[in-house]
Amino acid sequence: MRLNNRNKIGFFNFLSTLLVMISLFGIVGFLLERFQYNYLGFSSILFLLIPLVFITIFYLRGRQIFEYDSDGEALNFKNRNVLPYLSTPISDEFPKYKLQNYEILNGFIFKRLYINIASKKNHTITLRYDISYLSRKELNDLKFSLSKVIKNNKERENS
Repeated sequence: MRLNNRNKIGFFNFLSTLLVMISLFGIVGFLLERFQYNYLGFSSILFLLIPLVFITIFYLRGRQIFEYDSDGEALNFKNRNVLPYLSTPISDEFPKYKLQNYEILNGFIFKRLYINIASKKNHTITLRYDISYLSRKELNDLKFSLSKVIKNNKERENS
């Protein structure tokens, strides 16, 4: 099964550009209010705080683009930002039989996918992916696919 939200790249680029523009207008509005007009007094700080809150929420949610591929004998996960200079992309590929379990952490602002895989020395490695920008259908498809792989792994162990 293949799952990705690359078709939303244009929307995320627009959203990040909009947030930068709102921030710039907020800075200009704050400076004009503070030094030219002075109608609002201390509440002119809202011109800076409101865009800062929106930018913080947008980037706290994590990497925007998530790709998953379970076709074949390996699982492929890719997670990256729309703007490549904000963080390094994550790309992992491992055999399906190494997948032990997964957990989806659903926070107030963000969603994270934690994957536990077995290493060669009987250790468990935990991989983390940002899935905040997946739709509900995409998230359900991802859960179904990962559960199916884990179920097949348990059947293979028992036989």
